[in-house]
Amino acid sequence: MKNQRRQFLKKVGGSLALAGFGGVLEAGADEDLNILRSEIKPSANDRIRIGLIGAGIIGHYDAEAALKIVGVELAAVCDLYTGRLEFAKEKWGKDMFTTRDYREVLDREDIDAVLICTPDHWHQRISIDALNAGKHVYCEKPMVHKIEEGKAIIDAQKESKKVFQVGSQRASALAILEAKKVLESGMIGELTYIQAYCDRTDFRGAWNYSIPLDASPETVDFDTFLGDTPKVPFDATRFFRWRNYKDYGTGAAGDLIVHLLTGIHTITESQGPTRIFSLGDLKYWQDGREAYDIVNALMDYPASEKHKSFQLYTRANLADGEGKGGFGMKMFGTEGVIDIGWHEFKVSTVKRGKAPGFGGYDAFESFSKAQKTEFQKWYKQTYGSEQSGYHIGRQKVYSAPIGYDDRMDHMVVFFNAVRNNNQVLEDASFGLRAAAPSLACNLSIEQGRQILWDPVEMKLV
Repeated sequence: MKNQRRQFLKKVGGSLALAGFGGVLEAGADEDLNILRSEIKPSANDRIRIGLIGAGIIGHYDAEAALKIVGVELAAVCDLYTGRLEFAKEKWGKDMFTTRDYREVLDREDIDAVLICTPDHWHQRISIDALNAGKHVYCEKPMVHKIEEGKAIIDAQKESKKVFQVGSQRASALAILEAKKVLESGMIGELTYIQAYCDRTDFRGAWNYSIPLDASPETVDFDTFLGDTPKVPFDATRFFRWRNYKDYGTGAAGDLIVHLLTGIHTITESQGPTRIFSLGDLKYWQDGREAYDIVNALMDYPASEKHKSFQLYTRANLADGEGKGGFGMKMFGTEGVIDIGWHEFKVSTVKRGKAPGFGGYDAFESFSKAQKTEFQKWYKQTYGSEQSGYHIGRQKVYSAPIGYDDRMDHMVVFFNAVRNNNQVLEDASFGLRAAAPSLACNLSIEQGRQILWDPVEMKLV
């Protein structure tokens, strides 16, 4: 049964034909959903030992996903809060090596790769140190805290020849990869415009994470957390809710819009926009934070070898009064729309006939009775019996298998690359091309102007 399930999932994920996915395709939940597009079949002695650097929320998600892959072992955990190190031993064994100093993880010869799940302002330094230490790197998004940090990671990746993958799982998600096939097929015509949003409505979605009652200078290495940022007195809120502060996080743009751009760039194969203009405000979460809780941005994607020009409107709203929150992208073409959720999408198409049609909201309604008669006669002689130039076309729906986890697929891609010395799509260059326009949203808000970006050379203009 498991082998049959694997073959079915591979077929769904890898060879779904456009004409064949009418209706909803889904499968029952199964522990073997780990396997999907890129099943790993390691030899008995083919193991990969990893170190987790940053054992917070995403750190646990990433480590749990990695450990579901055959042959992957967790050898070390690093965090600056003692309680997380204690929990690591509770969860993964009392003999687990734990430390507050990430360099002790990198110094271990038995560690092949690291998961970097720290606050954004530590991503560049730890990534470069890890690559220089000969480790493969899975670094959470956004790849950088500041745009100008990206080139150094790209250079370090090239020099080390190690695998470096950014952790926005949208680059490996089934719905994204299947939507890419739809766009490439021409089913919706020429892409002209994209709407993309990520809204949240609850406390956790607005980064108001729980703070342990024992948080203190004794249990938290706050000075190391600060790094090169301005020195401030111990503040547990800054440490545990770091996304709310510009010195450590990148706000809604770096946390959420980067996911949207990752999916868009994967589908379109675009290198990115050249112009970014954004508006933002802090409307609801008046709790001392600095990060905006509403961000709206317009981006201009020029024509390239991969696509014609298109425009993007994107939004992140952490105070969604509708109470639903949600995530979505709508890709508008000249002949249809792809409406993409997290694990599903719907395609709607239209058919435009040669006849322009008449009547309704049309000058025809203002003609005299005699002219209407003459016009109808001319229309029939010219276009025959066709009475409308616009028809609703096909509607198709795709849904990933029940229980599907795109984070798991993204880990599969990473560890396959580590084992086989393959390149990955979401490498350092891809990571910067998704992060930079996202972070440019913050710059645009702060400076009150459009930001110019060169996506080919990967630099601000």
